[in-house]
Amino acid sequence: MTANLQERITDALSRIRSKRVGTNVLEADMVSDIATTTDGKVRLSVFLTADDDATVVREIRQALEQVDGVTGVRVDVKDGSQAAVPPQPAPTRPPQSAASRTLPVMGQEPAGRKPTPPAPTPVAYPGLGNIVAISSGKGGVGKSTVATNLAIALARQGSRVGLMDADIYGPNIPRMMGVNAPPPVEREKIIPLTAHGVKIMSLGFMIERDQPAIWRGPIIMKIITQFLRDVQWGELDYFLVDMPPGTGDAQLSLVQATSVHGALIVTTPQEVAAGDALRGAKMFQRVAVPVLGIIENMSYFECAHCGDRTAIFGTGGGKRLAEELEVPLLGEIPLYPAIIAGGDRGEPIVVAEPEAPASKALLELAGRVRGLLPSRNAPGVNAAL
Repeated sequence: MTANLQERITDALSRIRSKRVGTNVLEADMVSDIATTTDGKVRLSVFLTADDDATVVREIRQALEQVDGVTGVRVDVKDGSQAAVPPQPAPTRPPQSAASRTLPVMGQEPAGRKPTPPAPTPVAYPGLGNIVAISSGKGGVGKSTVATNLAIALARQGSRVGLMDADIYGPNIPRMMGVNAPPPVEREKIIPLTAHGVKIMSLGFMIERDQPAIWRGPIIMKIITQFLRDVQWGELDYFLVDMPPGTGDAQLSLVQATSVHGALIVTTPQEVAAGDALRGAKMFQRVAVPVLGIIENMSYFECAHCGDRTAIFGTGGGKRLAEELEVPLLGEIPLYPAIIAGGDRGEPIVVAEPEAPASKALLELAGRVRGLLPSRNAPGVNAAL
């Protein structure tokens, strides 16, 4: 790194303030590991805690991109909560018996254990309309594909729709929706990007494509809360949230941050996927979020020449899951190669081939969701929604 370039980078960073500390990001020890290449590419690490404003990452990148001599910027976001707390020696504990090493169950903690801090009180966001979590028990079942196409289908049926990508570890919504750019900020509000009539916000807009999100619960809670509170969503009828697979910090953060009106569980027909989906559904029921229904993706493959159906991943998993949970099976989406190709190039199937069987199934799914949670413009809408 040349002295002049180093000085220019340091000067640019010194003008970016940390709202948490009240000083610039250098004095707040939020930036480290600054390195450059001979052709002007810059790489650095930014440490965020739960109290930091995540938009500071975008401010740092944009400031460095304007520095004379800088040809590219890569920002690695890291969890700063652990760096700020010195390690403490582990307390000495007496040996535990086998009976005392049973796994903990939520809501069944031993009475003698030190009480945990109360969970945050959910905040109501009436402008978002019906808040719906789209979840799955495991990855690879097409959850994000269903979320993108369902959002577009609802928009094409006249609803105002927002799609929040809460899949912190694999934010694929930007690629699937065909839009990826730093979102603008106006009057301290982030402006969501728009594609196919849907307003979109994703962590993928703010971090590098190959950057892993190695973050703990407080940071995930901070990001989800900021996407709810600090994004100018406007007035919506449906606010879909694409969750990460499984049952973890993102799911708990969402239900602690706001009142979720319902969850849609995506699975494939085989029993392994349905079993994992059952655990995900039970998690939502445990935190008082109603499961609206089951969506079975990749239900069958229909031959384009003869029309015969082949159950590649087995049959009946979604139906059996719905019966066990006593909720409706809302849709059976066929396996269709064009869905994969369209998602890779940013053209969801309901846009690329609206007459395809998969598109018709997704449009029917949107109609059923509207029947369960009507938009605020429809007659007979529950005022609580």
